[in-house]
Amino acid sequence: MTLVAGVDSSTQSCKIVVCDADTGVVVRSAKAPHPPGTEVDPRHWWTALTSAIAEAGGLEDVDAISVGGQQHGMICLDSDGVVVRNALLWNDTRSAASAVALVDELGADNWASAVGVVPVASITASKLRWMADNEPELADATAAVCLPHDWLTWQLSGALGIDALVTDRSDASGTGYFAAADDSYRTDLLELAFGGRRPRLPRVLGPADRAGRTDSGTIIGAGAGDNASAALGLAAGPRDCIVSLGTSGVVSAVTEVPPRDASGLVAGFADATGRQLPLVCTLNGAPVLAATAVMLGVDLDEFGRLALSALPGAGGLVMIPYFAGERSPNLPDATGSVVGITADNWTPPNVARAAVEGLLCSLVYCMDLIRDQGIEVGRILVTGGGSRSDAVLALAPRLFGRPVAVPAPAEYVALGAARQAAWALTGDLPDWGIAAISRDDGTHDREIYERYRSVSDAVAAGPPAVAPVRS
Repeated sequence: MTLVAGVDSSTQSCKIVVCDADTGVVVRSAKAPHPPGTEVDPRHWWTALTSAIAEAGGLEDVDAISVGGQQHGMICLDSDGVVVRNALLWNDTRSAASAVALVDELGADNWASAVGVVPVASITASKLRWMADNEPELADATAAVCLPHDWLTWQLSGALGIDALVTDRSDASGTGYFAAADDSYRTDLLELAFGGRRPRLPRVLGPADRAGRTDSGTIIGAGAGDNASAALGLAAGPRDCIVSLGTSGVVSAVTEVPPRDASGLVAGFADATGRQLPLVCTLNGAPVLAATAVMLGVDLDEFGRLALSALPGAGGLVMIPYFAGERSPNLPDATGSVVGITADNWTPPNVARAAVEGLLCSLVYCMDLIRDQGIEVGRILVTGGGSRSDAVLALAPRLFGRPVAVPAPAEYVALGAARQAAWALTGDLPDWGIAAISRDDGTHDREIYERYRSVSDAVAAGPPAVAPVRS
């Protein structure tokens, strides 16, 4: 049996799967934790990876390995390859004002046209601007900038100087200085972000290229950003739309069309096969369902039964699920809302159904943003912890208005990396036959979504002025 390995180096942990290269069947796996926080010494990630590899039986019998990693994290190295400062992760928000400054300097339309991404706090360019403004001595010492998966790939191959750094187009597309539309770095935007400095950037490999070998001779694939690696693990193809319902919501679509959204809501990322992967992210996901279940005093199973016992439209109740503010639309200070309450419809089943409908409608909105970029969407692939809810799976086809496929729960980022490793090994992308249950009852509840949009638009416009109470 020929074995390949895939790594998912996420914010919370490092996971590795070792698979049969022909079938994708996982023969062994392991996991190691990452330290908490939004600023992390990358050496902790290397410790976790080596620990997970050892626990999974090592790489001596593994022919190829690839790394999928959390996107956007800024790793700065000096000329000797030494880490200059702790890496700033995607969820470190200190660079929010820096992102605003970059947009003001170039203009949102120009950013979208240049690289398909409008700066926000999460992307690497914004973090580099923060560093240039607040730690100029460390910025001056920076000879190379890379991303988490780049750095781990480099470590696996022996870290033979910063000129050996490599990346792939999917991860590079989240930096703010790489254009996925034509696969080119925009070093002028790098200089704009980094105060005129131009550090070395990793060489961009093709999807099936090899990054090198480990000390034991295992071939190393190009690797990928986590969303692209998950799409590869799911075997998503053109017109497939991936809805990941975890702590937050992520909606992405595989396409040949590069988006250029000046609003910044649709990010112009690349996938791991040579196509595009436009992506929209929300701040609210499965915790909306959990919080509503707690309020109703029921567990998640009973919550699902309550939701499915109510009629479509929840008797007129509409929930806007901005429990943690919102990113899409960009309303960081927003809160959740329930409107349309009457004495007749304020019941536990209607509240539960309104929570499920509201959460799904917020994701339909994200899908529509992608479609507004001229991108066709066909099948919906639903993954993440929220996909285990019977109510979510029953209502999703009705609200998306499309067939919904539900793959079996698995570590799809790591599986995608393993599939890429097999591609690098053989030169052919294997078909691992990802099984999925199809849901589609042929009903489209578009009027529920339209009602949701009218309420969410009112929330975005802000509350009406209220006259002060006079004594």
